[in-house]
Amino acid sequence: MITTIVALVAVVLLTAADQITKLLVMSHFTKGQSIHVINGLLDFTYVQNKGAAFGMLAGQRWIFMVITTLIMAAVVYGWVKGMFDHLTGKIAAVLILSGGIGNMIDRVRLGYVVDFIDISPLFSFAVFNVADCCVTVGAVLLMFFILFFADEKKLTLGAFPLSGKTKKD
Repeated sequence: MITTIVALVAVVLLTAADQITKLLVMSHFTKGQSIHVINGLLDFTYVQNKGAAFGMLAGQRWIFMVITTLIMAAVVYGWVKGMFDHLTGKIAAVLILSGGIGNMIDRVRLGYVVDFIDISPLFSFAVFNVADCCVTVGAVLLMFFILFFADEKKLTLGAFPLSGKTKKD
């Protein structure tokens, strides 16, 4: 029970951090405006992303909302069923939920996702946000959890095992 409360507080705090940073960017930048934060490494650039990474599938807001809802529902289901029995899985779940909620708020409220973290001076990469960071780190941790820590008896979707582990005869 304590773990679930801590997880809920973490989801609220991470989602709030995402939304606050986006509000700051929207209130202090004009669309497309960019400022150097660390020369040659990091810029803040206000982008209104109507698609996925790199603007793919722009204008398909409902597809992203449905997919995000299904993923978040699967994570909550896994939490309730006790599938995340290791700290790695629990952190992954918290991060994925936080990021999903943060970007969902944008899609519902604005019709697009506010992106602003721009590492293009260093790498040619998409502009992203705090929620995207949460989802990305959460997905990597989830893969790590599934491969190395998941109990294959608990980690199933119906009759389909999700763990990378196989039983030894």
